[in-house]
Amino acid sequence: MAGKIRTRDIEEVKSRVNIADVIGEYVALRPASVGSLKGLCPFHDEKSPSFNVRPMQGFYHCFGCGEGGDVYKFLQQMDSLSFYEAVEKLAARVGFELTYEDGGPAQDQGQRSRILEANTAAATFYQSQLMTDDAIPGRDFLKGRGFDKAAADLFGVGFAPKGWSNLTDHLKKLGFTIEELVTAGLATKSDRGAYDKFRGRLIWPIRDSTSQVIGFGARKLFDDDQGPKYLNTSDTLVYHKSSVLYGLDLAKKDISKQQRVVVVEGYTDVMACHLAGITTAVATCGTAFGDEHIRILNRMLSAEKDTPAEVIFTFDPDAAGQKAAMRAFNDSHKFSAQTFVAVGPDGLDPCDLRSQKGDEAVRLMIENKKPLFEFAIKQKIGKFDLATIEGRVGAARAAAPVVAAIRDSAMRPAYIRELAGWVNLDGNEVAALVDAAGKETRSDAVKDMRRDAPVPAEEQQLAPESEFALPNLSDPITRFERQVLEVLVQVPSSYSQEQLIRIVRDGFSAPAHNAILEAVGTSMVSHGSADWLNVIGGSTPAELHSLLRSIAAQALPANNDAELVRYGQGVVARALVNALAHEKANLLAALRRTDVLEDPQESARIQRELVELETERRKLQGL
Repeated sequence: MAGKIRTRDIEEVKSRVNIADVIGEYVALRPASVGSLKGLCPFHDEKSPSFNVRPMQGFYHCFGCGEGGDVYKFLQQMDSLSFYEAVEKLAARVGFELTYEDGGPAQDQGQRSRILEANTAAATFYQSQLMTDDAIPGRDFLKGRGFDKAAADLFGVGFAPKGWSNLTDHLKKLGFTIEELVTAGLATKSDRGAYDKFRGRLIWPIRDSTSQVIGFGARKLFDDDQGPKYLNTSDTLVYHKSSVLYGLDLAKKDISKQQRVVVVEGYTDVMACHLAGITTAVATCGTAFGDEHIRILNRMLSAEKDTPAEVIFTFDPDAAGQKAAMRAFNDSHKFSAQTFVAVGPDGLDPCDLRSQKGDEAVRLMIENKKPLFEFAIKQKIGKFDLATIEGRVGAARAAAPVVAAIRDSAMRPAYIRELAGWVNLDGNEVAALVDAAGKETRSDAVKDMRRDAPVPAEEQQLAPESEFALPNLSDPITRFERQVLEVLVQVPSSYSQEQLIRIVRDGFSAPAHNAILEAVGTSMVSHGSADWLNVIGGSTPAELHSLLRSIAAQALPANNDAELVRYGQGVVARALVNALAHEKANLLAALRRTDVLEDPQESARIQRELVELETERRKLQGL
């Protein structure tokens, strides 16, 4: 620098700046006591506001961590600036020309300031190139996604020419050195000299919350470009991708006002959302959503319980999107807000959805958001066949750790009940699975120790339990299963093959009974034949032959063939009613999982099947 900034200039700049306006660009402030504003502290994690700002006195203080000072200190801490850089930043904000102790204006305003100046000049250059003939592929890209010139101008979208050093040569003429351009991440040195980092690409300027250009995102346009699809500025003194959110400069006011933020996956998604009226949309810049991004958003969101803030994520339906969703779920407790997921129809992201179906479709996508907890659970259970007992149990077991991870003690039991409904299992059984999953998570270290420990000799000698435990006939359900098997084996004339198919499909709870039931179903081609029992025996596990014989020999309560058939028909009718009840429960669970707005056809189909089942049940019961 040419010298120290005059003291009176420092005081003059501070007097012209409202500290609440500056801090308000980083922290959502609301009235507290007279002459005081409060919000969530940006310097430590907290759920209740303890960060106070007094505009009249020109200082801030956090009662939680003790941080405090004037507007200069705040900027030093938030933006990693030196004192003089903080003064220069605010002077530029209010349009005040600083004078230095040697009597002249600054000739060199520091490395950080030069990077910002270079970025601003580069953004202007890129934007001017978008309307050239060379940029036609870039304009076609934008047009194909529903973005016109006005949209490009709003977001400052530009074009980097394909040449070796177009930007570098332009900025050198403006007085920037090669070293400054390399430091800013705009140029790269080689044996042939310095060349542009971005060439032949569509360019998005990335701005901080104060609207200063701190970096760029560049999208590949040409097939001969060997680089990645998206290329971002490398980390510099002003650009740190882990703490940058694209679109925050445009979204910050509405985020604080609406207490809602929509996190999308790319630059074009941000554009699509804003143009569709979702003006709180932001995106990360070439990196996963992380802790620093959470801290940035928390500063803008309220911690008021009466009006909870919302964070809405949009994810692609592919494996990467699902992984991102689960990562967001694991971080959900870090937000001072409720978390949701919005998924477009047919898995369309906001950009594609807008270009195909218009602005209203994007708005509807966001409004039809689902709680992140619900989304994460359904991601787990969606991998299972919920029409089978095994699938339902497997789904509940897979989702149990997700429910166990819900830290809200009031919300966890509610989601246990929801999960039980979605998979059509008893709530107590699901609660037990969740409890077990929670204990397993908490005791990983202990389990690892046990896993490595030697197995006692006496345990090594124990034989594994049989797959088919002896059914407990004192249980009413098991006892009725035995009655049904006795009829199916002994009185095949009392039921049809269609009825048998439905009973087999419903299944039995006792593994031994179910194995024999499946053997009966497998033998259906020989239904009622002379060797009916032998055919069933051929499909029954050897260790259950004795039980099969017992079932075949059991005396039934009938005095003649007609009574035997009537008895068999009555038992089968009860079994069918039970099967219908189970089918109804499965359909109701499926209906609860189906969004009538997203999939009205599926919802209607399920309701038709429910009506048909009810008609069949009433017929069976003679109603």
